Amino acid sequence: MTHRFDPTSLREYDIRGIVGKTLGPADANAIGRGFATHVRRAGGTRVAVGYDGRISSPVLEAALIEGLTAGGVDVVRIGLGPTPMLDYAEATLEVDGGIQITGSHNPADYNGFKMVLQHRPFFGEDIQSLGKLAETGDWEEGEGTVSSADVIDLYVDRLMQGYAGGEFRIGWGAGNGAAGEVIEKLVKLLPGEHHTIFTDIDGTFPNHHPDPTEEKNLEDLKRLVAEKNLDFGLAFDGDGDRLGAIDGQGRVVWGDQLLSILAEPVLRAEPGATIIADVKASQMLYDRIAELGGTPLMWKTGHSLIKTKMKETNSPLAGEMSGHIFFAHDYYGFDDAQYAAVRLIRAVRVLGGSLTALKDAMPHMVNTPEMRFQSSEARKFAVVQEVLDRLEASGADVNRTDGARVNTADGWWLLRASNTQDVLVARAEAKDQSGLDRLMATINEQLAQSGVEPVLSAGH
Repeated sequence: MTHRFDPTSLREYDIRGIVGKTLGPADANAIGRGFATHVRRAGGTRVAVGYDGRISSPVLEAALIEGLTAGGVDVVRIGLGPTPMLDYAEATLEVDGGIQITGSHNPADYNGFKMVLQHRPFFGEDIQSLGKLAETGDWEEGEGTVSSADVIDLYVDRLMQGYAGGEFRIGWGAGNGAAGEVIEKLVKLLPGEHHTIFTDIDGTFPNHHPDPTEEKNLEDLKRLVAEKNLDFGLAFDGDGDRLGAIDGQGRVVWGDQLLSILAEPVLRAEPGATIIADVKASQMLYDRIAELGGTPLMWKTGHSLIKTKMKETNSPLAGEMSGHIFFAHDYYGFDDAQYAAVRLIRAVRVLGGSLTALKDAMPHMVNTPEMRFQSSEARKFAVVQEVLDRLEASGADVNRTDGARVNTADGWWLLRASNTQDVLVARAEAKDQSGLDRLMATINEQLAQSGVEPVLSAGH
C-alpha cells in the first residue's frame, strides 16, 4: 500500500486542496495512516478528530478515521465545530494529538487538515514526511477503536472561565462558518445584549465568504451594528481561529490594532513580557507594546511559526495581521477567535468601556491593504532575495525576519513570498498620503527590476 499526494496539497502549515481535484478520501486515508505512524513512533495511542461545516468534511472524516485506526491509533471524535475546539480537546482530553478537517478561509470547494501532535504544531517538515511515508508505505499497522466525546459545552464554559467583562451590546457575525453553534451558546452566558447573524453552519457560505480580514465581508455586520446602535461587532472566519472587529461607527479594527488593545491588560498582569506580532503589523503596534513596558518581537507570518516562537520566548500573547490571536496568558497558547473575542470584551471594559474611543485614540497612519502580485512557486522566493540584495547594496535599513521589511523616513514597506499561494505579498504604511505614494513607487520599482508586473490586487 502506497499513496501519492498532489504536490500542491502538502503546505507549510497544513494540508489543503480542492476536493475532487487535488484532495479526496484516498488522501484523507493516507493522512490518517501517516499521522498514526507519527503518533505511534512518538509513543502515543489516541487522537482527537474534529471537522468544520464544509459539505465534504463528513466524507473526509470517515476516510481519515479509517486511516488512523488502520495505523493502530484510537480515535476520539469530537464532531462539528471550530478548529480551536479541536485544539481545546487536544489540550484537555487524554490524547496524544489532534486533527481538524477544515478548509479554513478558502472557498467552499476546498478542504484540508490542521494537525497538532503532543501539544505542538505539526507543520513544515512534519507535513512533508506524511508524503514520504505514503510514497514508501512505511506505515505502522494495527486496529484502533473509535469513541466520541461531547466537548462543545466544556469548551464554551472554558471560554467563560474568569470572565469579568462589562455589559455591552454586541453584534456577532459567524459567516455560516463552523463557530456558529459555539457563538450561540456563548452569547447566552455573556451578560449584556447580543445579536447574532449567520450562525447556522452552512458549507456553501450563502451570505458571504467567511474571511473577516476582507472589509466587503463585514458589510452585514456593519449594517447590524448601525441599525441596532450597538457598541461594536465581532466577526469570525470559516473555522473560528481568526477574529475580525468593527467599532460602534462601523470602522474596522484591524488585527494589529486588536493586539494593541489586548496587550494592555496582559502587560499589567505580566510586566515586561514579550508580545509577538508578524512582519505585516503596523509600527504603531510595536511602539505601543514598548510604551506599555512590554518587549515587542517581530516574527514570521504563519500560525505554526508564531506558536513555536511563543513557547521559545515564554510569550503570553501574540497575533497576526490576519486576525489569528494567540493567548498563553490564562489559556493554552493556540489561536482561538472565540476566546480572543471574550478577552477583547474584557479589555474594552478595563480600558474605559468604548472600543470606538480606543480606535479614536490610535495614531492615524495611512496604509495599504495587503497587496498581492502574481508570481510562481519557483520565482517568488528568488524575487525577494534579489530585492534584499539590491537594498543591502544601497545601504537601506532592512529587517530580514520574513522577506524584506524596509524602514524609511516616510514609514515602512514589506515584500515577502506567500507560504500558501504563488504570490508575492506587499504592504506599506506612512504618516501621510504623499509618503505612502513614495513607498509604493519604491515597491513598484523593485518589482519591475525583478520583472514582476506591478498589478495591484488589493485585499487586507
